[in-house]
Formats: sequence, structure tokens, C-alpha cells
Amino acid sequence: MRIIDILIAPRATTGEIVVGFGAAFAGTALTLALALRSELPVVAIVVVGVVAFDLFGGAVVNATRSAKRWYHREGRTARHHLLFVACHIQPFLLALVIPGFSWITATTIYAATLVAAVLVTAAPPSLRRPLAFTLVVLGLTLLATVASVPPVVAWFGPVLLVKLLLAHLLPEEAAEPTQGTAASLASTQGRV
Repeated sequence: MRIIDILIAPRATTGEIVVGFGAAFAGTALTLALALRSELPVVAIVVVGVVAFDLFGGAVVNATRSAKRWYHREGRTARHHLLFVACHIQPFLLALVIPGFSWITATTIYAATLVAAVLVTAAPPSLRRPLAFTLVVLGLTLLATVASVPPVVAWFGPVLLVKLLLAHLLPEEAAEPTQGTAASLASTQGRV
């Protein structure tokens, strides 16, 4: 299996690869600039860079048609998606190395994201998208107003929510386009 198949998805297009890595590198550069200005310890800067690469890149990659096909292929269940969400332990990594990022904050972000993922995967398919957006906007509001997150990692919670709840869990475009769908899309593009 190629490294692109692992980091992006099997059969990823050149455009998906460029946009995915572009987002990962741009997000990493931006967050590292913030971390360097904050005079964090070197280990914290490295952790911020690795977490940023994963989250910024993942938020874009998980929204691609190739990733949708891969993560929502036949045989994938809510259990697979919830395990994917549960594996995102980055809040605890940040609590280990970022001064002011408490274990309570880490646990709250992790638990809220996991509960939101359970709600989205348990919802009827017709309600998953609006419910995911509802939970993300509520989560963003809570992160901006109630959570005690140091400014240097204020981006973390919002990007995590977008990556997991909007990009990963929603299966839009997971199916291969049919010839009829492709022709229909092509005919409507001129009317937009």
C-alpha cells in the first residue's frame, strides 16, 4: 500500500493529494508560528506541529470523495467510525505539554466529541448532516465562550470538530458517481 493510500485514501486524485497536503502544511506552519511566538517548550512545539498536521490535513482529506469512498465503503459500520473518533486522543497530548491546557479541558473536549459522534451515527441517515452541523456550531460556541483553552491552541477544538463530525462522519459522495450522475452534474455546472 502506498503512503498516499494511508495518509489520503486509495485512488486519491492528484487534486485531493495537493489540497490535503496543502492544508496540512499550511495549518502546521500557522500553528507553529503561533507556538513559537508563545515561547512554548520545544517538546510542546513539536506536539503542536504534529497535531496540527493531522487535524488540518485530516479535516480536508476526510472531506474528499476518495476518503469518503474508503471510510464509508461496504462493511463499515458506526462502530468503525466511533473507533476512528475515539482514537483521536490529541486533547490529552496537549494537556501533557501545553501550560494552561488542563486535563479537565482535555477530557471535556474528548468526551463531547465522542458523545456528538455517537449522536450523529445513531441518527437516521436523513438527519445526520443537520445534526452534525448543529453539534459543531454548539461545540464551537462552547469552546469560544466557556472552555478554558490557551490562545496558542484555540484552533484545536474547532478543527477537531470539523475533522471528525463534518468531514469524517458524513458519507456524502461516498458512492462512486454513476454515468447518469456525472452527466447530470456536468449539465448543471453551467447554470450555477
